[in-house]
Amino acid sequence: MTRVLVWNVHQLRAGVGPVAAAIERHRPDLVLLNETGPRRRLRALGRELGMTVARDPLSPLRRRIRNAVLARSPWRIVEHRLHRFADVRRRLNPRGALLAVVEGPPGRLGVCCLHLGLHPLERLHAAREVVGLDLADPAVVGGDLNELPDGRAVGILRRRFADAWSLVGEGEGATFPAPAPRARIDYLFVSGGLAVRRAWVPTDGSVVRASDHLPLVVDLDVAGEER
Repeated sequence: MTRVLVWNVHQLRAGVGPVAAAIERHRPDLVLLNETGPRRRLRALGRELGMTVARDPLSPLRRRIRNAVLARSPWRIVEHRLHRFADVRRRLNPRGALLAVVEGPPGRLGVCCLHLGLHPLERLHAAREVVGLDLADPAVVGGDLNELPDGRAVGILRRRFADAWSLVGEGEGATFPAPAPRARIDYLFVSGGLAVRRAWVPTDGSVVRASDHLPLVVDLDVAGEER
């Protein structure tokens, strides 16, 4: 079994310690993070968790929304790159998807960590780009989509990938805002070759205090993986 945690960590404003403690409580193998904030905080988070970190490359663009992928041994990150989304409105925070390939006991897994924008048009164009990406197979796609399950961008992603929560999640799966969640806007999608076993949203007090979003945790089996 492989455990994946998806979380918008709000620039790590609550501090590295609280976020690391909340993540460690679930012992994920892979972590997909949005809004990772300053690089030094992200490096410290990786050290605290004992996980390797793939992050967006340095960029001259200001106000860019950053993503990261973390892997716990025996999983390791073998490659990663940034895919920048087209700036369809020309005045928004630059966004993109961090694409990684991780390798573990079951073999290779593609990872796409993304954070979609606040405007519907921006999200729609980005989702179309994502479904056209050449990802390693099988693959997981996850992050803060800023959109409810009936949105158009989510619908486009579902043409290629399965929504893990729709498969096995119980309840609404709301992740935002953390103190009183009403909206399911954080997702993990999976390609064929991955069997989703469980999906849940932790709601304990330490998680609520660590970010303005709640994390999504998903257990899945990669083809050839021993349970």
